[in-house]
Amino acid sequence: MLPKLKRSALLLALALQGCSLAPTYKPPVLDLPQHYREQTSDGPWHSAQPGDQLSPQWWRLYHDERLNDLQQRLLNANPNLAAALAHYEAAQAYASQFHAGLFPQITASGQPLRQRQSDNRPLRGTTQPSVYNSNTAGFALNFDVDLWGKIRNQVAAGDAQAQASADDLAVARLSLQQQLASLYVQLDGLDAQSRILSSTLDEYSQALQLTRARYQGQIASEIDLTRAQNQLATAQAQLDDVRAQRNLTEHAIGELVGEPASSFALAPSAHPLNVPAQPDALPSTLLQRRPDIAAAERRVFAANAQIGVAKAAWYPDFSLTGLLGGQTQGSGNLLSAGNRFWALGPLVSLPIFDGGRLDAQERQAKAEFEEASAHYRSQVLRAVREVEDNLAQLRDLKQESLDEHAAANAAQHTQTLATHSYEAGAVSYLDVVTAQTAALQAQRQVQALRTRQLQASVGLLTALGGGWEGQK
Repeated sequence: MLPKLKRSALLLALALQGCSLAPTYKPPVLDLPQHYREQTSDGPWHSAQPGDQLSPQWWRLYHDERLNDLQQRLLNANPNLAAALAHYEAAQAYASQFHAGLFPQITASGQPLRQRQSDNRPLRGTTQPSVYNSNTAGFALNFDVDLWGKIRNQVAAGDAQAQASADDLAVARLSLQQQLASLYVQLDGLDAQSRILSSTLDEYSQALQLTRARYQGQIASEIDLTRAQNQLATAQAQLDDVRAQRNLTEHAIGELVGEPASSFALAPSAHPLNVPAQPDALPSTLLQRRPDIAAAERRVFAANAQIGVAKAAWYPDFSLTGLLGGQTQGSGNLLSAGNRFWALGPLVSLPIFDGGRLDAQERQAKAEFEEASAHYRSQVLRAVREVEDNLAQLRDLKQESLDEHAAANAAQHTQTLATHSYEAGAVSYLDVVTAQTAALQAQRQVQALRTRQLQASVGLLTALGGGWEGQK
């Protein structure tokens, strides 16, 4: 009868070893549209999948070798990215600590002592020496029998947090890549503005020479001359401002790629960037590749596992302990039969009264799960908004750019007519100045819109988690 009871108890313990008190995990459900409002989609929305991969080099869609080189330098030398990598490695090591709880813990100890006992020690024998040696060596074993899944849920939560940390690393990497691409686009736009202003300065210089000659010939007034001088100086000041902005942008790029601003320099771009052509339809499944959404989902999973940890604290905690060693009074073989000691047995602990601590821990775990779920929903909604924002920007800026191009062509034609009319003496120089100012403003606005389109394309690529060409 007794052997049967022992076998039944063993089978019960093995069955309970697979028990978990964590709630069945279900990712938070969001009521999302079937597709992006700003562009049709070819599939329904999907929740985050941490195993999905980002497009590793999405910036290559701009076909700029210098941008490719800068992005590689960022990956190799950016200190913030190095810090994020170290944080990820620390999270992995922290998660590994929980795995150790699944295995028996064995320690060895040794203690050679020479000690004196009190002459007035209770129950001291008359023949016992006052000073003696005590040498002890042994092994201790402790194994927590995880009947209620406490350790396994700690392991699951730790692994999920490590996965979230890996996604955090991807978030940091993607954010830095976006900053670099945005700054590079800004630099490209400033170089284009410099070319426009430099060309305009040449035209204004020629206009000033013409006006000065007319003034000296008493054909033009001094007002015409000062207007031409003002026009030239104003354009020069605008060029100076663009150069100042370029310096700041160049310094920021140097910082991102891990180089001091004092020694970092980029020559003006010779080939302007072009807005990448996007697909006719962006599948909503691209959204699940965003690392911030994957990280938020993993933290929901970890919080769910922590509920199981908190619930398991209410139940008895079983562990097996064992001791094996030897002890002598300074001589003799520690491992001889007479000097050996050992102990083996189970240890059971059950909370009786804790002043409400366990109840508070369980309520805390449930509240943290609700918090993580709310953060996940917020992250998804933010991601959808960012995609919609950039899609809308690209659509609206494209139309605005077409309209501004038409305005720039008209302004350029007006400038030509005004200049010819002034040379013929049909209009005043004020008409020329007005036409020139409008033409320059229109040209700069066309370029500014092109830069904004490029910025929106960078925003869309990163809002989708790294482009629309997924890595299988």
